Amino acid sequence: MKKITIEDVAKKAGVSKGTVSAVINAKTTVKPSTRDVILKVMKELNFRPKGVARNLKSGNKDKTIGIIIKDLNYPFYTSVASGVRDYASSKGYSVIITSSENDHESEKNFSHLFSSKDIKGAIIAPIVEGAAEIEHLFKLKMINYPFVLLEDVKGIQANVVAIDNLKAIKKAVKYLINSGHTKIVHFAGPAKSSHTYERIEGFRHAFSETTSVFNKEMIVHIGSNPEESYTKTLEYFKDKSREDYPTAIVCFNDQQALGVMTALKELKIRVPDDISIVGNDDIYYAKIYPVPLTTIRAPQAEIGKKAAEILIRNIESSTLLPTQKVVLDTELIIRESTKVINV
Repeated sequence: MKKITIEDVAKKAGVSKGTVSAVINAKTTVKPSTRDVILKVMKELNFRPKGVARNLKSGNKDKTIGIIIKDLNYPFYTSVASGVRDYASSKGYSVIITSSENDHESEKNFSHLFSSKDIKGAIIAPIVEGAAEIEHLFKLKMINYPFVLLEDVKGIQANVVAIDNLKAIKKAVKYLINSGHTKIVHFAGPAKSSHTYERIEGFRHAFSETTSVFNKEMIVHIGSNPEESYTKTLEYFKDKSREDYPTAIVCFNDQQALGVMTALKELKIRVPDDISIVGNDDIYYAKIYPVPLTTIRAPQAEIGKKAAEILIRNIESSTLLPTQKVVLDTELIIRESTKVINV
């Protein structure tokens, strides 16, 4: 397979190599119309600049992909990364694992590092808090750099591997309703995350399919960080009388659920005797929480394997492939943090 060069792009676009280079490096010296022509040619030729260019010759020992997770300490992401590593290794690829630690600038810097070095492609758990924070993803698209997202990002046409959040939360809420709970709230996650929106929609949809009534006060934004979740849970219950307590809380994820359970213990609110708790993810130590956690099991390793499969397929393709979205199903795991009431 002939290696496409910057000269090939320049020749087909009818411009100089310097002009192509300026577009690759996002310089503002190129007219928008010229830039659009060059980007179109890059896509047509499946050209990937600098370290993005593939070396598929037999015996290549430098096949590496990267993954940017959000939190190195959260087992959900480490399990996803293990799935990536297992599949990549089976195809002869090494994996560099990095963590943005929920910092936009770190995610941006890692994505630039990967695309400018000889890292063939990236899997990214994106931090989304506004349009300005996803410019680096647009840049990756512009230069035809292969990447897969672990969450939908509004405005970005990209490969995505995720779980069916709406269906998962709906399943959990309907379980609680069928268990006799009528006062249910959802402690939502980060405000701009698509996962947050999808889980809120799943919560709302569950009520639309039963005789129970949904109202917006059932949604409480407390974030996903365990320290923040702990503090905001204390705030939520501070001015409430026992009669106004919910009987069940559906949490954004297991990490949040631990912060919530810690706060409830401090408030002398018993789980599940006073309030049932449902988490999301089924991280490996959820079953040994102070009260073993009822939670939604996400196929974490499978998410990683599928993301790596899509990424490597795109890296090794001689033509530009259409974007792909894979949505994986979940399973509700019943443990001791929930109980049946008045049924």
